[in-house]
Amino acid sequence: MYSPFHQLRKPANQQNALENVSQFPAHLVPGRTIAAAAVNEDSCEFGSPKYFALCGLGGIISCGLTHTLVTPLDLVKCRLQVNPAKYKNLINGFKVTMADEGARGLAKGWAPTAMGYSIQGLGKFGLYEYFKILYADLLGEENAYYWRTSLYLAASASAELFADIGLVPLESIKVKIQTTPGFANNMREAVPKMLKQEGISAFFKSLVPLWMRQIPYTMMKFACFERTVELIYA
Repeated sequence: MYSPFHQLRKPANQQNALENVSQFPAHLVPGRTIAAAAVNEDSCEFGSPKYFALCGLGGIISCGLTHTLVTPLDLVKCRLQVNPAKYKNLINGFKVTMADEGARGLAKGWAPTAMGYSIQGLGKFGLYEYFKILYADLLGEENAYYWRTSLYLAASASAELFADIGLVPLESIKVKIQTTPGFANNMREAVPKMLKQEGISAFFKSLVPLWMRQIPYTMMKFACFERTVELIYA
């Protein structure tokens, strides 16, 4: 049975034979051409450290960049939640913020957003692939294929569990900057104030709510993605 989690390895003699094909003349049989498949030097072995690193890099780019670009929208959303009397709706929130702080005010919290979600993306995508392979090896090839949806859900939940530990301190800083008027304009101002007022717990007290938001979302995202890919290529 085919499984996407198991990498089949060729016997050494077959592998050597394939590697040596290019040493033979191209026309061993009249009218037939034999050629070795080209190998992309930039490729990497599935499950190798380079593979996990590239997955993590993809997570940094996809999560860090996209969340940073929508910082103004996130800022207004947070202010709508904490002060609905002042910020009536999305459009009004943008107008009030612009009137009070100018266009630069919409970018408040961009630095912790970029850093936090880059760390989260690194862990989410890199660890998802790691746990997917780990759990598949524990289940065995046939069980991993048969229970693949459950495997996707378990791997994504495990990855997000750890990824959010890296995100939560910076998410706490970001929310504090965006929702507490006059508290701080940037990370350099916010971090020492938070440490002085609340101690190290200030950076982790929202971890459980973050888990409750992010883990179900990530489980659905990866499981739906994997099964959608299967349907497309079926």
